Amino acid sequence: MPACNVAVCAPAPYLAQLQVLLANSEISLGAQDVSAHESGAYTGEVSVAMLKEFGVRYAIVGHSERRQYHGETDAAVAAKAQRALAAGITPIVCVGETLAEREAGKTEEVVKRQLAAVIHANGHCISEIVVAYEPVWAIGTGKTASPEQAQQVHAVLRAQLRAASDHADRIAILYGGSMNAANAAQLLAQPDIDGGLIGGASLKAPDFLTIIAAAG
Repeated sequence: MPACNVAVCAPAPYLAQLQVLLANSEISLGAQDVSAHESGAYTGEVSVAMLKEFGVRYAIVGHSERRQYHGETDAAVAAKAQRALAAGITPIVCVGETLAEREAGKTEEVVKRQLAAVIHANGHCISEIVVAYEPVWAIGTGKTASPEQAQQVHAVLRAQLRAASDHADRIAILYGGSMNAANAAQLLAQPDIDGGLIGGASLKAPDFLTIIAAAG
């Protein structure tokens, strides 16, 4: 039994298969996205009701690739988080800056703006979310924010959550920029980094297990 919470967030077509594989295990099932619409004629969208039918516990919202390639706005991400929370699914809210934004000194401004939209839309329910900081320049590039760089942003997010909720310290803030077996322990040792949103390294079982062990 892992000493931390573990979830696998899969593309929608594989949720049924994973639901069977993860049954009676300590690993939770998550989705990589969810529709902002509760119901209606939105062909191709996956609603919270559909996810609930497969026992989904988590849904990633606002991943940088959704923001970049699908034009998702802060308001759309906040609506998705709200929809998930209303259905009892925990949204993993992704925030993060591009390389250009970091080089312009706008990291703090960008992540605070992205998180503020979710806080504004969800009010007292904000203590039920999970936040993931994923610097866009470190996703799939092999580049990683240093533990100090990551901690600096996590501390900003923690302070913002504390200003919004009396229960902010129970909100997990994950780091999602190329965390791997080699750097996980050092990143997770930082005071405000509670876990990881693992990308490519999760596809290598030994590496994923190493990261889980580091989180425990």
